[in-house]
Amino acid sequence: MEETYTDVTTRIQDILNFHLFTINQQPITVGSVLIFLSLIVAIWLVSQVANRIILRRILIRFNIDRSIRYNMTRIGHYIFMIIGALFAVQFVGLDLSALTVIFGLLSVGIGFGLQNITSNFISGIILLFERPIKVGDRVTVGEVEGDVAAINMRSTTVNSLRNISIIVPNSDFISGHVTNWSYGDPMIRVDIDVGVSYNSDLDLVLKTLQEIAEENPDVLKTPEPQVLLLSFGDSAWDMQLRYWMPSPDKYYRVRSDINCAIVRKFRANKIEIPFPQHDLHVRSPLPVPFATTGE
Repeated sequence: MEETYTDVTTRIQDILNFHLFTINQQPITVGSVLIFLSLIVAIWLVSQVANRIILRRILIRFNIDRSIRYNMTRIGHYIFMIIGALFAVQFVGLDLSALTVIFGLLSVGIGFGLQNITSNFISGIILLFERPIKVGDRVTVGEVEGDVAAINMRSTTVNSLRNISIIVPNSDFISGHVTNWSYGDPMIRVDIDVGVSYNSDLDLVLKTLQEIAEENPDVLKTPEPQVLLLSFGDSAWDMQLRYWMPSPDKYYRVRSDINCAIVRKFRANKIEIPFPQHDLHVRSPLPVPFATTGE
């Protein structure tokens, strides 16, 4: 039994001391790689605990904005991981000058297909520092519309209006067309177009639309809602109701409420929303001559 235990120990030592490659005249073994990976995992766990328990509690006490707290924790995490990686490299006995060789290898790897990962990582850093979008913003990128939930190293998580988490590459926010509904001032203006029959009382139409906007509790009193007669259509006045909301969070629900109120109040006030009309001209057919044949 003792010989068997010694043999197992010897085999494990042989595996751990197995030479993989050399960096800057420093041999890299299986054991040093395992130690390095263990240190990286431990440093990552410590960073996560520090972010969740220490940093967030301290920042919350100072009433710092949610997006700023998030950016500070993410940047702190990146800095902590970089310092930890340098410590792990020193711990396994590698000289820091060996990092130049590692970076050289990485640059070769980037040339063989890591451009996308690198682009997304750099884009994530730009998003955290430049802050064109931040956590909690309502954004539209491509066909995706929702609220920014997290900005990670490679991608950004957007919770759609149907509460579905959509993973969007960070580079899409830097190189693509992005609509940020909450950037700077979150207040938005909503325009609703409606056609009204020419037989309607114009003053009553203006008053009704104004009342509809003012009676909705989610519509701002300042700026004041506006009712405009934009143009004269083929079969209707082209009216537009403009109102402001404090944020885009309730955009679709409030727009639906306003539309429903328009239908109800127009019917109560006997204001007609005409159907599209088309004139159809029917020409009488030309007489067709019949040939007569002689006997």
